[in-house]
Amino acid sequence: MTPTPPKPGTISSRQSPLRKAPMAYQRGSLKQVPRKQGLTWQLRYRVMNAEGRKVEHTLPVGLVRDFPSEKAAWREVDRLRLPVRINAAPTLFRTRFDQLAEHYLRADFGEDAIRPKSEGTALNMQHIVRDFLIPRFGREIAEDIKPLDIQKWLKSLHTEKGLAWTTVAKIRGVMLRAFKTGILHGLVSTNPVQPTESRSKTDYRAILVTPEQTRAILKALPHPLHRILVLTCAATALRSSELLALRWTDIRFDEGRIRVSKRWARGKDGATKTEGSDGYVPLHPILARHLMAWRRRTPYGGDTGFVFPSLKAFGKVPLSASVFVADHLRPAAKGAGVHIPDGHRFGLHSLRHSLASFIVVTAKVDPKTAQEFLRHAKVTTTLQLYTQAGADETRAVQGAWLKALRTRTVAIQ
Repeated sequence: MTPTPPKPGTISSRQSPLRKAPMAYQRGSLKQVPRKQGLTWQLRYRVMNAEGRKVEHTLPVGLVRDFPSEKAAWREVDRLRLPVRINAAPTLFRTRFDQLAEHYLRADFGEDAIRPKSEGTALNMQHIVRDFLIPRFGREIAEDIKPLDIQKWLKSLHTEKGLAWTTVAKIRGVMLRAFKTGILHGLVSTNPVQPTESRSKTDYRAILVTPEQTRAILKALPHPLHRILVLTCAATALRSSELLALRWTDIRFDEGRIRVSKRWARGKDGATKTEGSDGYVPLHPILARHLMAWRRRTPYGGDTGFVFPSLKAFGKVPLSASVFVADHLRPAAKGAGVHIPDGHRFGLHSLRHSLASFIVVTAKVDPKTAQEFLRHAKVTTTLQLYTQAGADETRAVQGAWLKALRTRTVAIQ
């Protein structure tokens, strides 16, 4: 039966309003393209742009290793209802979860990301997406995933896989963010992760080191490089990656502060952990005196030299924090009476926790000053109070700790 042509002056449902010409039903064509995750099938099709011209668009279908033949790839095209997508309204498109997850990684960690992320953060998110989320939900249609299935899977990660609840909560957060990004970009319309729950409380408790124990650790360390590293970490609460990235030009002796603008990660300089971490920490005269003495002794005391260099690498890179902790800090701490159960985490970050405890509990410093000293991204991390702390106050806090340590009687150099 021959279809009735539209009346003059009207546009049929299969007609472009720009060209006023029939738009034929299209099947599209398949092609293989190299991608980071492997050779990938793509469906090519044409759309009408704002100027009324036909331009090529593509949609991912799946990896060639999963669909080795073109016939298998076409079956996947039909299963995903991609022909509906390219011939009808975009809302009918059925996005598979692995496509949604990979889109999230590109959108949140690619060049167009609104908030740039560090390399370490990007790698951690890729690990969660590709080693946890995609293996479980990758082949499912994203909007067909049920909240109860997600909830049961999250619980099984703790009860069956032995993951800590904080890790499970992080995995849930990444999946939640993937769906939010998909909603923003029009790939999905609902977020099944929203109704689910996860515990975020951790059983981990940092091992705190008292000033007396820190003094004993300093006495037990034979090398001045190791002593000045521990003293600087304990007095500034810098993260180990921030300590290792320090050059002598970052030590502002004349300003009474230390510049923190980068961190050492995976063998190179990188951005600080958060925007709030980029800034300064106080440099009390007692600590400055010990650092100046170390600068006179180190063979790499030039402005661009590492403050804590690797002597084996001739100062080209900083020392290895993990090796230092295992070979020197941990044994010295045990010898100083610090109780470290087997398998429990203990390292330079424990000194950061220890100073934070000293600031809030012993020195009775208001949380806002503590937050600025520790450079937490949010004041809620150290309690939410609306006060303003100055450099003199934070330097005084550092001085109180150093005086409690009685550094004048400790051989640092």
